[in-house]
Amino acid sequence: MITPRAKFYHLGAIASLIALIALCVAWELLLAPLRPGGSWLVLKVIPLLLPLRGVLKRDVYTMQWSSMLILIYFTEGIVRATSDRAPLSAALGWVETALACTFFLCVILYLRPYKQAAKKLAKQAIGKASQ
Repeated sequence: MITPRAKFYHLGAIASLIALIALCVAWELLLAPLRPGGSWLVLKVIPLLLPLRGVLKRDVYTMQWSSMLILIYFTEGIVRATSDRAPLSAALGWVETALACTFFLCVILYLRPYKQAAKKLAKQAIGKASQ
């Protein structure tokens, strides 16, 4: 059974991932593209689409590897927030950073009970094997 807390973390992960996808598309096509009229940098959204289905379905394995993938977007957000000269682009960098952090924290907190259960099972298996 899924606890209310786990539902909250799952919904937070979904919302932040979808918001990050929308932000990346809007940023590179409309809001502050690197080149007028849009930028090929919009293709950076493709890796974010890969874990979307698994996150929606609460797939533990997908959530694990997507928590590492999201760190690329955290890094890009920090770099662009601190180095872009256009104020809007810098602000969007901070928003990207916040969404990446939100996704990461929600996924980690959602997965925590699964990791604790796996450690407990591993200890039990080691205990049985050593007898």
